[in-house]
Amino acid sequence: MLPIMGRGFEVLLPAQVPYHRQRLRWPSDRSDSVRMTSSEIWDEATAATYEDDVAAEFAPGVVGPAVEFLLSLADGGPILEFAIGTGRVGIPLAERGISVSGIELSIPMVDRLRLKVDELTLPVFIGDMATTRIDGEFSLVILVFNSISNLQTQQEQVECFRNAARHLRSGGRFVLELWVPALHSLLPGHTAVARDVRDGFAAFDTYDIATQACTSQSFSRQPGGSVRHDIGHFRYLWPSECDLMATLAGLTLETRVADWHGRAFDGSSSKHISVWRKP
Repeated sequence: MLPIMGRGFEVLLPAQVPYHRQRLRWPSDRSDSVRMTSSEIWDEATAATYEDDVAAEFAPGVVGPAVEFLLSLADGGPILEFAIGTGRVGIPLAERGISVSGIELSIPMVDRLRLKVDELTLPVFIGDMATTRIDGEFSLVILVFNSISNLQTQQEQVECFRNAARHLRSGGRFVLELWVPALHSLLPGHTAVARDVRDGFAAFDTYDIATQACTSQSFSRQPGGSVRHDIGHFRYLWPSECDLMATLAGLTLETRVADWHGRAFDGSSSKHISVWRKP
């Protein structure tokens, strides 16, 4: 057996089975318009498999309630989506007749979006969500699917809130979808939590409670018997920490729910949808 070691965990793979790591990359050349942050950049290979890798998030039963929730807050738009990716949420919003723009750090992800919708219908600006500023004021700025955790320092996350506030008109809202770290599931002396284990697939997160760093890894068996290893690095943050960041940005909490259906948020919730308003 081939051990893949980490603090508090050990994953065993058959020694004869090759595995390849799906790496995120830093681009070697970038235009001056793109401000670099600690976020890992999703490369062409990652973008090519992204929608298959998170297919459950593209299901109508997931996207539909999110779109309806956001439309109920948009006041007719326009909407700006940070980390728009391949347009999972932004495109359905635009299809409802509302003006949508996006900011995205990964050019390959935007290339995938462009296979579905043109620039006139949904303009996307290449840059990071903590510092990139585009023209106009918006009724809604949205950041979904845990994407704020891609910013790996607290200061960058604070700047993301401030950047959202800069783009909002008076009365506008910032909407954040974010997972709640599963630290309650950690065994004494361990730093890893199994996130998803099923036939041919295993995923787990490791936490550094001192720095709030999280490393997410998955192993999936591929056709032919090889094993693909994916790894990403994040910084987790708590709902109360989000509220403090919002306060620093001049925003006020309006509501917090457990999901796009509006269920009550409580101590057992695995994620939160939070809405802050600009005076």
